[in-house]
Amino acid sequence: MTETILVLDAGTTSTRAMLFALDGTVRKSASRPITQHYPRPGWVEHDAAEIWALTLECLREVAADNAEIAAIGITNQRETVVAWDTGTGKPLARAIVWQDRRTAALCEELKAAGHEAEVQAQTGLLLDPYFSATKMRWMLDNEPAVRSAADTGTLAFGTVESWLVFKLSGGIQGGAHITDASNASRTLLLPLAGAGFDNGLCDLFGVPHGTLPQVTDNHGALATSGAEITGRKIPITGLAGDQQAATIGQACLTPGESKSTYGTGAFVLTNMGSEVPRSDHRLLGTVLMQQDGTRTYALEGSMFVAGSLVQWLRDTLGLIDKSAETEALARSVDDSGGVTIVPALAGLGAPHWRSDARGVIAGLSFASGKAEIARAALESMAHQTYDLAAAFAADGASWEILKIDGGMSANDWMAQDIADVLGVPVERPADVETTALGAAMLAAVGAGLFDDLATAADAMRGKVTRFDPDMTAAVREERLARYHKALGAA
Repeated sequence: MTETILVLDAGTTSTRAMLFALDGTVRKSASRPITQHYPRPGWVEHDAAEIWALTLECLREVAADNAEIAAIGITNQRETVVAWDTGTGKPLARAIVWQDRRTAALCEELKAAGHEAEVQAQTGLLLDPYFSATKMRWMLDNEPAVRSAADTGTLAFGTVESWLVFKLSGGIQGGAHITDASNASRTLLLPLAGAGFDNGLCDLFGVPHGTLPQVTDNHGALATSGAEITGRKIPITGLAGDQQAATIGQACLTPGESKSTYGTGAFVLTNMGSEVPRSDHRLLGTVLMQQDGTRTYALEGSMFVAGSLVQWLRDTLGLIDKSAETEALARSVDDSGGVTIVPALAGLGAPHWRSDARGVIAGLSFASGKAEIARAALESMAHQTYDLAAAFAADGASWEILKIDGGMSANDWMAQDIADVLGVPVERPADVETTALGAAMLAAVGAGLFDDLATAADAMRGKVTRFDPDMTAAVREERLARYHKALGAA
């Protein structure tokens, strides 16, 4: 019998189930799109019941014959908050997605009261609507069903992996209420040096400690699926937030190694080893992974808009029919004709952290066509990454090479442009969906199929393509000057 790993990858726009062989190849895969709800400007919601139902559909499609499945790994969109009732097993409100900005006013109140420095010192995070705690507080204040469940002691809060583990492991019949340390570190409620959620932070944000899950390692014997769900009981042995999973899938296992994932948003993580990271340039400290209670940390920079910019060009503006067209369009012109895009459609992430920023398209003329706009959209990925590179370097974490992944990174033109603007080599694996691979590696180690993650990476990661920088300093400087001028208008 050839053992496989079942990975559930609950992303922002879709949920998937994938069967990985131990050489890293995907045996089967199934995917379903997730409905995006935008009830007001700046609000983004998901239906947690739909996420579960669609994940279960995908699971059953790829795991109908489950005899070879040795373990389950789960990776998920981070910071998105689900509230459910432990008595009924049902969501109490729509999930509030990581992109949602509705708690901006609360974050500003907490900043004005002088809390940000202490919160950052403890959690590595800034006071921003991006993170989970203010979303939980908003639900308690504005969703009567959530408040009622809190009052009766049946409320459970969790990020998406917590919700899926609860449902997989039995639901109201004793389902586990856990979260791994990487996801927990994105809530504003977990001190980076603390074992579990902190009572003082819970009090600050008004989140009842008893509603939160138990914080666990990222791999090991974490929970077990119910036989009624997966046909037989299967151990759940790997959990990680999507960006940490991608970092592991890219084999950034040594301090100093860095990756950037270009998906709906874009996220750079640099492995910082066992030292709790501190940033003086508005980057984030986060848990990369935890093993036997011991943590490895990362420094992180987040761009809120990446692939979603191309989706906007396609679905809202109608400039393209397919996202893949952007590469040919970018190559069809010598430059963007002076067109510059600042893709702040959901505010600006690191290192700016401006929730009030809005997108800008600058430099338009009658000569500007869809090719120039498409090229400017791709160029904005390199520009944003450059700003992050400068912040990482200022914090003492310069990049010698950047490993990239995610759906957008399949674009060869964009990969080369990032190398050119950064002035460092860029490396891309043959399979750019490294988030799921990282979850598979964690689960395989957690199930005892590999001794450690380095061994798993050697067996599962596969071949890579390298892009070396090839741009003159003059062109780079002109590009960045235009971008930073447009940034000021955003």
